[in-house]
Amino acid sequence: MQNVLKVYLENGQTKSFRFDCSTSIKDVIMTLQEKLSIKCIEHFSLMLEQRTEGSCSKLLLLHEQEMLTQVTQRPGSDKMKCFFRISFVPKDPVDLLRRDAVAFEYLYVQVRAPQQTWPNHSGA
Repeated sequence: MQNVLKVYLENGQTKSFRFDCSTSIKDVIMTLQEKLSIKCIEHFSLMLEQRTEGSCSKLLLLHEQEMLTQVTQRPGSDKMKCFFRISFVPKDPVDLLRRDAVAFEYLYVQVRAPQQTWPNHSGA
């Protein structure tokens, strides 16, 4: 399907988004915030998983202002996966739990997932 972005969540689910030339990364993040009932969205971002030779992968942080059409036009983007992740770990996880139990649970599931790597903040 063209102009559809599939976003992988930490719990194994996926969410699909139709987009056009005016759809930004921030639009997708805000929609996910609403669908998942997350209050502390400032800790989250979208990331592209770029597979490298062997079993390694690299996660690239996507900027909120970037348009989805720009992301999907990158070389090799058809082979990349898009993840919704906590990229900015809170200084105090207990405070996050008090303010937003949903975001805290998402962080817990993400940290427990052995197959994922931590983000590379230098890219995207």
